[in-house]
Amino acid sequence: MAATCSVRLLRWVTVAGLVVDAYVHAHLAGAYDPVRATVSQGTLFRAEAAAAALAALLLVVAGRRRLVWAYALVVSAAGLAAVLLYRYVDVGAWGPFPNMYEPAWFTEKTVSAVGEAVSTVGAALGLLVLPRSRRGSPQL
Repeated sequence: MAATCSVRLLRWVTVAGLVVDAYVHAHLAGAYDPVRATVSQGTLFRAEAAAAALAALLLVVAGRRRLVWAYALVVSAAGLAAVLLYRYVDVGAWGPFPNMYEPAWFTEKTVSAVGEAVSTVGAALGLLVLPRSRRGSPQL
């Protein structure tokens, strides 16, 4: 029963972080449309918002599946890695992606990074404590 409560708590903490991530990226996307190469930064923000929203929805609907938790972890960790990379490193434009270097923290960026960090930790812990199926194979 304690494991069930832990998984449930981790699920809702992870969902909350993903929802924050999705909201902030969707909210800011229009402001970043002018930053473009082949693909605009606004488009990338919309893709992140959609991926985070899907991960949150999947956790709500199918939060007992390890594959869902793994997807949530990948989305969260990739978002957090991107914001940290482009905050501290001037990668420049590469391939179809614009130069997204932005060496400053502001409220929305900080809120998004916190949401991504929370959901990354929540998803990683969720994968660790999620019970395996009784048949001996992991739940997918």
